[in-house]
Amino acid sequence: MSAADDHVPDRFDGDAGADDVVLTGRTLWIILLLAAGAGAVAGFVGGGFRWCLEVIDDRRAEVIEWSHTHPAWGWLIPVSVAGVAAAAAAAIARWQPLAAGSGIQHVEAVDRGEADPPPLSVIPARFVGGLLSNGVAGMVLGREGPTVHMAAAIGAAAGRAARLAAEEVRLLQTVLSGTGLAVAFNAPIGAVFFIFEEVTKKFRLREGVVTMVAVAIGLGTSHLVLGDEPDFRDVGPVASPALTTLPIFVVFGLVVGLLGVIYNRLILLCLDLFDMIGRVPAVVKAGAIGAVVSCLLLADPTMGGGGEVLAGLVLAGQHFALPVVILYVAVRFIAGPISYAAGTPGGIFAPILALGALTGLVAGRITQVVVPGLTEDLTIAFALVGMATLFASIVRAPFTGLVLVIEMTAVTTVTIPMLVSGAMAVVVASVLRSPPIYDALRIRMLRKQSEAKAGP
Repeated sequence: MSAADDHVPDRFDGDAGADDVVLTGRTLWIILLLAAGAGAVAGFVGGGFRWCLEVIDDRRAEVIEWSHTHPAWGWLIPVSVAGVAAAAAAAIARWQPLAAGSGIQHVEAVDRGEADPPPLSVIPARFVGGLLSNGVAGMVLGREGPTVHMAAAIGAAAGRAARLAAEEVRLLQTVLSGTGLAVAFNAPIGAVFFIFEEVTKKFRLREGVVTMVAVAIGLGTSHLVLGDEPDFRDVGPVASPALTTLPIFVVFGLVVGLLGVIYNRLILLCLDLFDMIGRVPAVVKAGAIGAVVSCLLLADPTMGGGGEVLAGLVLAGQHFALPVVILYVAVRFIAGPISYAAGTPGGIFAPILALGALTGLVAGRITQVVVPGLTEDLTIAFALVGMATLFASIVRAPFTGLVLVIEMTAVTTVTIPMLVSGAMAVVVASVLRSPPIYDALRIRMLRKQSEAKAGP
């Protein structure tokens, strides 16, 4: 490479706007190498986080099972442990405020230049806090929020260590956040869609190439810890729904779109309500929520957590009585926003996917009653479509949700219903002027930071 190459913009900057990073040939190679190295680190950290969560989930289930052998007082043990764990997670978030909640809204704010890149202290805060709230306490939160934010912090740290410009540090934190999502769900293509459909809101080829490298290295590294299988590996072959059922999926998309709007508003309402209870310390509020969620787990261990186990049972064809499924939907519909409002580390992607699967199962059962003669496969198809559709309504990233579900289940036969239903859900959310959840959370986060700086 000649010295002149340092002054000739690479073809990757052809779509650069005024605020975009213009990469020269040498800078591009530097960023690619940094993305590969940071991706490897993020893969180990994210893979380790997932592995620890799986171990803790197993231990929590064993403690709950043991508590049933001592019905008079045994329940006090898991409830007390969950309350203390949730309180400790909230205390960690008080020490590092960026560790609270999902973290994806902070990644988006950094990409827009509205916030500084996350410091390295986010990594231990997210790792330990996430294990306490998601794992030990079993709160209805997802692993993807902490994993995405930890990966973003690793990318930003790599850029700072290399003394890159601020715009290039933001670029690395953005593309590494995709690595975090890929590791969280073993979904590399979905992670690429996540970057461009959700974080940056536009496709830029140079970021695409850097993202591909970071995701490939990061996910490959995580496989050394977790193995390489779809998250929902027990999903059997699902027949493609007949074209005559598409009107049913149109109606389903409209209904789920409305549910998504309500869910978004419930999250924001719970956050506001918890802020209004200013006299009660945040640690105490989180501990109380952890204890309440633990009581639900005593009744049914699949009630809490991200919902991966429950969604896996649904997709594997496990039979549930319809009233039980409706109860699951009602409990998780309320418990998810309340858990998020506690301010402990944890995301909402996984709970949304689980809730979508349950909602789809309810719709499938009802459809079989109303329209006799439909195959049993249709209930699984509805569950798959429900996952992608509720995601589309709440997050407003329909292609990301669709690809995530396909990669997590290795099922492609319901793509057409997913597209139709997802489109209807987005239309409903748009007509009702419900903002995408992470846009709303980002605006709220920036407003609270501004108020904190202004003081009383």
